[in-house]
Amino acid sequence: MSGNMLLLFPALWPMAGAIISYLLGREDKERRNIFVFLVTLVEFAVCLGLFIPVLRGKTFSLLAEGVCGMGLYLRLDGFSALYGLIAAFMWMMTMLFSREYMDAYHNRNRYYLFNLMTCGATIGVFLSGDLFTAFVFFELLSFTSYVMVIHEEDRAALKAGETYIAVAVIGGMVMLMGLFLLYHLCGTLRMDELLGASRAVENRTLLYTAGALILFGFGAKAGMFPLHIWLPKAHPVAPAPASALLSGILTKVGVYGILCVSCNVFLHDPAWGNVTLAIGLVTMLLGAVLAVFSVNLKRTLACSSMSQIGFILVGVGMQGLLGEENGLAVWGTVLHMVNHSLFKLVLFMCAGVIVMNCHKLNLNDIRGYGKDKRFLKLAFLSGSLGIMGVPLFSGYISKTLLHESIVEYIEVLKEAGQSALLYQAAEWIFLFSGGLTVAYMTKLFVCIFVEEPGKVSRAQRLTDRRYLSDAGKIAIGAPAVLFPLFGLLPQVFMNGMGRLSESFMNGKGPAHIAYFSLVNLRGAVISIGIGALVYFLFIRKVLMKKQEDGTMEYLNLWPSWLDLENLIYRPVVQVFLPRVFGLISEKVFGAADWVIQTAVPFVVDKTALLIDKLFAAVEWCLTVPAPFVGTVIARALSSVTDFFTGGLLRTVLKKRPIPQRKEEDYEPGDTLPGKEWDTAEDIMDTMSFGLVLFGIGLVLVLVYVIMRGLG
Repeated sequence: MSGNMLLLFPALWPMAGAIISYLLGREDKERRNIFVFLVTLVEFAVCLGLFIPVLRGKTFSLLAEGVCGMGLYLRLDGFSALYGLIAAFMWMMTMLFSREYMDAYHNRNRYYLFNLMTCGATIGVFLSGDLFTAFVFFELLSFTSYVMVIHEEDRAALKAGETYIAVAVIGGMVMLMGLFLLYHLCGTLRMDELLGASRAVENRTLLYTAGALILFGFGAKAGMFPLHIWLPKAHPVAPAPASALLSGILTKVGVYGILCVSCNVFLHDPAWGNVTLAIGLVTMLLGAVLAVFSVNLKRTLACSSMSQIGFILVGVGMQGLLGEENGLAVWGTVLHMVNHSLFKLVLFMCAGVIVMNCHKLNLNDIRGYGKDKRFLKLAFLSGSLGIMGVPLFSGYISKTLLHESIVEYIEVLKEAGQSALLYQAAEWIFLFSGGLTVAYMTKLFVCIFVEEPGKVSRAQRLTDRRYLSDAGKIAIGAPAVLFPLFGLLPQVFMNGMGRLSESFMNGKGPAHIAYFSLVNLRGAVISIGIGALVYFLFIRKVLMKKQEDGTMEYLNLWPSWLDLENLIYRPVVQVFLPRVFGLISEKVFGAADWVIQTAVPFVVDKTALLIDKLFAAVEWCLTVPAPFVGTVIARALSSVTDFFTGGLLRTVLKKRPIPQRKEEDYEPGDTLPGKEWDTAEDIMDTMSFGLVLFGIGLVLVLVYVIMRGLG
């Protein structure tokens, strides 16, 4: 193991703390709660300590050879340090809030155990220096976060968990195939080597195939269309602090993997950029539409997360299209990632306050709950204005950068004399999706904090004199303050985070941008205008109905059958594929059965017949005279030896002649030559004698060659 050993701490410390917290919780619940918060506090302090030297331009790495076969490689640069710090901050805030929120829940020991395990795995992904290390931590967090989804263990939670783990496992396996293929093509999975190695790959089709498989795997975790199906189902059933982490930070694990591929393997690749842009636009628009129709608070926020992931993917796509001049897209991508993480941290914890007190999520039940709760109203408003992209809040900065990157590419195409119609359509989808964000967040805010309380809210207002503890207010208020701070001072905070991430994305941000110029404000004003129209003309007129008592009821008009999971995925996995493979198996095994019952006996019979004929042929061969197999030379030598043998028999060997065999001397079964023959002729008529003579000749040739060589 070589490098800075401190890099292991952010990944392993929460996991060790998880085990200790579980043991403490079996003895003392209060000590466990304190210890859990201290674990995340130490984690944040260490990540902050690593972040400071990175600000000065330093990088750190650690290589653990032999671990998991290929070894684990950790690397801390600007982007990983930034997101490691954000993840640690989010875990610290959610653990502070969980102490109060989880007080009435069962299985709290299990919740904290797997929550901290997920923390270590998540930060491990952000610290990964190669895609294999990222995959190891990625798969680990998929299983540990699953336990947070099913925490309630009711029917809805178990079904949502089933969807979540199915998408995670299938996505992970598909991604692994992509990593194998990418490693085969490039010979490496390290981020700092992939760029050069990928450019040397000649077979671009295989490279795009590997990229598509990896995009599928990481996109499943990010909530990218069409793999978003787990998002609207997991968030409503998970505890609110877990939902904040699932939406705010675990989706960014998927985005991180997509960025690793896009900014290293397909850097400045227009084809890859167009595909990512198209997926981003669909994800962005569909998520916003689902959020507009939703009447469940946490489901609305979950669909909002899907939409905001689409905004981020648009930035990734624009990086590929703009090439060397992609600075606006580089900054917009990373800044919207940061913004969305913090937005959902605040908004889901605010939703947790409502669930904690009302135990309801339907907008008709929680209507007016926060009307007289100033702190909760301000915190939710800060997150809402931020995610809407309202000027003077941080979301406006990142959305402006993303919008201007599209506008810049349109101008590039016009200058080149090419059609920009498709990208002008993309710009309007971007602005319209931003308008839908304004509409559904306005719906939530008006419902909870402006309208008159409904039956559940009125009953709750009589008992919740203290609806949130001081610790809970710190957990929600601390990140909520950041949104106007970042929005008012973008040159200090937002630009700094953008520059810090440039090396990871292999890009360079703009030298200067006037965020509050009239040109840049135009996009925000258009989206806000669209949002106002959608809210007043569609949500209030179509999605709400006036009741007999004069109050407005929120209607769920989204068709129940229009569910991608139930409409396509489950039928394919549970019905279509089993039938197809069953049919294939039937045909295959049916053919095998025919082979066993028909073909095998036929072959056996024919083989037995062939063997009988073979033995008959052998038997016949043993009963016929042996053919002459000698060579011409052997036959000539035989004649010569016969002449000398006859002379010897008549003279020297007259008294002791060479014995000769006659026909009557043969035993039964011996081959009969058909004539008398002597021993010498018998030997010299064989192939063996010819081979012996050949060997003698070969030896003589070799001796001649050797002698010539010595001479």
